[in-house]
Amino acid sequence: MLLGAGVAAIAVMAVVFGADLLRMSVPVQDYDIFVDPILDRQSLFVTGRVTVQNTGSQPLTNIHINFGSGDTLDIGVLERGKKILVSPPPENPMEFVMISADNDVFVSKAYRELPKMVGMMGS
Repeated sequence: MLLGAGVAAIAVMAVVFGADLLRMSVPVQDYDIFVDPILDRQSLFVTGRVTVQNTGSQPLTNIHINFGSGDTLDIGVLERGKKILVSPPPENPMEFVMISADNDVFVSKAYRELPKMVGMMGS
C-alpha cells in the first residue's frame, strides 16, 4: 500500500511538471510576441539590436517597429515561431523600442546592456 502511494505521488508530480514544461514549449496564446532590445557599448561605438520573435500560435501581421526619434521599420508578416534581428539606425539614441502588430499586439521596452567581462572586446 505504501509503495502504491509512492508510485501515485510520482505520477502526479510527473503530470504537473510535464504540463508546466509543455506550456513553455507550446504557444498558449494566438497572438504573442517576444522583444529583447540590447545595447552593446564598445570603446569607439555603440550598436543596438532588437530580437523579435513570434511566440504565438498564429502569424503576426503588419508589424511596426518604432525605435524612437522618428525612426521606424515596417515588417509584413512574421510566421509563428520565427525570430528576426533588427537594428536601429546608427544615429538613433537607442533608449526604447515599441512594437505593434495587428490583433492588439503591443510591446514597449527599454534597451538593456549586456554585462562586460574581463578580456572581452569593449570591456
